[in-house]
Amino acid sequence: EVQLVTSGGGSVQAGGSLRLSCTASGLVFVDYAMTWFRKAPGKEREGVACISRWNSRTEIADYVNGRFTVSRVNAKNTVYLQMDSLQPEDTAMYYCAADRRTTNSDCVLSPNDMNYWGKGTLVTVSS
Repeated sequence: EVQLVTSGGGSVQAGGSLRLSCTASGLVFVDYAMTWFRKAPGKEREGVACISRWNSRTEIADYVNGRFTVSRVNAKNTVYLQMDSLQPEDTAMYYCAADRRTTNSDCVLSPNDMNYWGKGTLVTVSS
């Protein structure tokens, strides 16, 4: 079966950094754009960042732009989210999702079209 295993979460102080990893199995990784979402208690799920199949395009949410970077290594079936200058409002469960596409250079931050979801990893940022 398809699995998206997410890791790298933890607790950091404001201004710190974390790198999240999401490794996929059971699918052809290069057929999927990948998107990171987050969900904080009492808040709606929101798209954070996404990356196209061939690493040619990324979309970064405005509220993390300049602090977060998304990348992928297709040979490792892995997508990363590098989070720098973390702030308390970044505290959330972070999820990766796989979005099957036929195009090479697009991705979306909307959850509606995702095919598979990981179980997430918790990021806690203290002030």
